[in-house]
Amino acid sequence: MPTELSIHKDFDLSTFNTMGVSSKTSHFVEITSLSELEKAVQFAQEKNLEILILGGGSNILFKKDFDGLVIYNGLKGIDFLSDTELKVAAGQNWHELVLFCVQHGLGGIENLSLIPGSVGAAPIQNIGAYGVELEDVFVSLEAFMLETYEIRTFNKTECNFGYRDSVFKKELKGKAVIISVTLSLTKNPTVNTSYKALADLIKDKGIQNPGIKDISNCVIEIRQSKLPDPKKIGNTGSFFKNPVISVQLFDQLKADYPDLPGYPVTERQVKIPAGWLIDKAGWKGKRMGEAGVHTKQALVLVNHGNATGEEIWNLATEIRLSIKEKFNISLVPEVNIIG
Repeated sequence: MPTELSIHKDFDLSTFNTMGVSSKTSHFVEITSLSELEKAVQFAQEKNLEILILGGGSNILFKKDFDGLVIYNGLKGIDFLSDTELKVAAGQNWHELVLFCVQHGLGGIENLSLIPGSVGAAPIQNIGAYGVELEDVFVSLEAFMLETYEIRTFNKTECNFGYRDSVFKKELKGKAVIISVTLSLTKNPTVNTSYKALADLIKDKGIQNPGIKDISNCVIEIRQSKLPDPKKIGNTGSFFKNPVISVQLFDQLKADYPDLPGYPVTERQVKIPAGWLIDKAGWKGKRMGEAGVHTKQALVLVNHGNATGEEIWNLATEIRLSIKEKFNISLVPEVNIIG
């Protein structure tokens, strides 16, 4: 084992996942440099250990203990490549980056305020909220390739972004560690108020010409009113993706449920809110032991205290079965399930 690294055995991960479930990993290390990352990967490969990269822990559910090496990405730093282009280390907190950009008058990600997690997780998920997605401002990223130890640059096309999706959740899952992300922002932003709740709040506040700070503040206010604070009750934010269904199925459901919201994706596809489906199926506020569905936002599963990852997953499974039976729609977890 490399003497420079402090590798912990039988490490408790309960404070390293926002769901707050109790889980242990056989090996754990925090890295703060590329050389430490390389040594950690080498250690895992020598010991034949599975590797799991952990950032903010806001998009992960541990169903059971992890037998392998958890590498906590502690790479920090924000560098200006130009007046409007930033290269950000993967371990940087996402929301802190948004606030940094707003403070420096850089527009483009203000609608993504208060999304939990780290910068490195943002392109994996292609995070999005209130009419904006990461790919809108994405330039490239650097990734450490686990097989070859090379640092490879991926442009937007190579990332193959989709709805809460990327190549790093498919072909390259478990094969690359994102170490930095480069974003292109603007000093003369055209703010995005396409999302109805955001536009309504701006109107209610009497803001005539909203700037990026106004947008950020309003998004924070909306999110805080709808979503629980992981520091107060364990959760991972949105647990399921919003399903995209055929226009034909949407029309059939609309006949039975006239209040069903839908947002056209293509001429043949419509995106509908998973939270609406879960709420309509009667799950909002329900509990199964210590696992539950949030009382204000049915898309959020919560840990009421001592729920295990298995209990959270059992609840999620019951919800998925009921949505399939009631609406003929298959919900897909947005959260990364471990175990």
